[in-house]
Amino acid sequence: MSRFRPALRMVLALSAPLLILLALVSMASRRGTQRLEAVPALMIGTGLLVSSGLRRAQRRRILLEALRLAAPGQASSTEQGPGGSGVNGVGG
Repeated sequence: MSRFRPALRMVLALSAPLLILLALVSMASRRGTQRLEAVPALMIGTGLLVSSGLRRAQRRRILLEALRLAAPGQASSTEQGPGGSGVNGVGG
């Protein structure tokens, strides 16, 4: 099962954008009130993408806070670089 995990993750990662694409193609190919049948798929796909983005941002924020707490003295010295002036030793 472990050798199928990368393929499974790729399919799951593409599922929300593909659902949105399918809904848009379905809306384009239908006329009148039949277009409304594609709206739930469009809303679900959009909701999945938005929730995924918010979750990723939250995880990154938590990781950044953890990194800042782990090495509080190193954060200020690395921002100035080895020369002590500016970023990466380049003054500005």
